[in-house]
Amino acid sequence: MSGGTWRAVRVLAAATAVGLIAGCGSTIEGSPRAEGASSSGDTEQFTALLEECNAVADEQIAQTVGADAIERGFFGAICRWDAVGANGPVKVTFNWFETGSLDTERSTGEKLGYAVESSTIQGRKAVVMRPPGDPGACGVTVGSPSAGVVGWWVQFQTGAADPCEAASTLADLTLNLSS
Repeated sequence: MSGGTWRAVRVLAAATAVGLIAGCGSTIEGSPRAEGASSSGDTEQFTALLEECNAVADEQIAQTVGADAIERGFFGAICRWDAVGANGPVKVTFNWFETGSLDTERSTGEKLGYAVESSTIQGRKAVVMRPPGDPGACGVTVGSPSAGVVGWWVQFQTGAADPCEAASTLADLTLNLSS
């Protein structure tokens, strides 16, 4: 390398070192806490974490889909149940997106090629979605009583009953219990 190139490399290295030293010397306000730790005032917002999966009792879900037996499955951002009864096997899914919107649900359904219709449940706007080629499946999403949206998906494996009626009933039960 030429002398000018070495000088440029040394200037760049010196500038980088000064920047690092200056960054290390800054002060950050507050008290340090270990990752995942909380102060006494922070825990209240998480006390009911995943309680939304209990918005409708398992027995009411089973009754709505005509099931004799129901088993809770995955609980997280969504809640799932597997049920079986006179209508055959049934899959039920519930979601509560606190920052969700009906517009987002509608546009997502349309992008997926679902048949999407507007509806109302207890005077609240709702979106009804049916995936193509699966007459046993239907989802209903309605504006939540507090914030965001709640949705129910019902999928009858044998197509023996109306999944939209069941999903709408579950949404109605959710709104009744949330009032």
